[in-house]
Amino acid sequence: MAFALTTGVGDAIGVMAGHCAYFAAKKSITGDSSINMERESQTGFLLASAAFCSGTAWQPLVDALQGANLSFMQVFGGTWIGCGTAFYLGLRGARTILSGPCKHIQEPTFENSITDKSLSAAIGGATGFFVGTDTAYLPTQNFLLDVVGIHDTTPQLLGCAIAGTSTSLGFVAAQSTLNAIYPAGKLWNDGK
Repeated sequence: MAFALTTGVGDAIGVMAGHCAYFAAKKSITGDSSINMERESQTGFLLASAAFCSGTAWQPLVDALQGANLSFMQVFGGTWIGCGTAFYLGLRGARTILSGPCKHIQEPTFENSITDKSLSAAIGGATGFFVGTDTAYLPTQNFLLDVVGIHDTTPQLLGCAIAGTSTSLGFVAAQSTLNAIYPAGKLWNDGK
């Protein structure tokens, strides 16, 4: 439990810091006065709350799926769906709680439930691809083994880079698929 919670807290801190740093740098470099750092800090906190949920769910979910002796693809898909769902529930719960005290967080609506679902599906893709870093579980079935597999002999810093690459690859694959199949204006990243 401590490991799962630590992972969730680490995910939340990374999302909050990354979101705020990105928008601070963008504002500084471009001079775009429409970037409101109070709004971006609140958005970062909203996203971090959801990331805490998916990050905390990841290891127990993978352990349960592998413990059930499922195929690699079943663990991959189950993790994608499970962590994507945890992110979505965390996002909707955080919207409910934070929309009152945080003026820049929109309360839950049907419209933002649609965009929240698409973001959650992309996050689920990132978590599913992270399963591919495990070289011990059914390596002959792991189609990501040669791309993002982390072996016992992999140096720690390189392992961190590979882990980040795996989640980036999963996010991009999921988001690209969503971009191809959803109509314009329906995804989380389609600016309104």
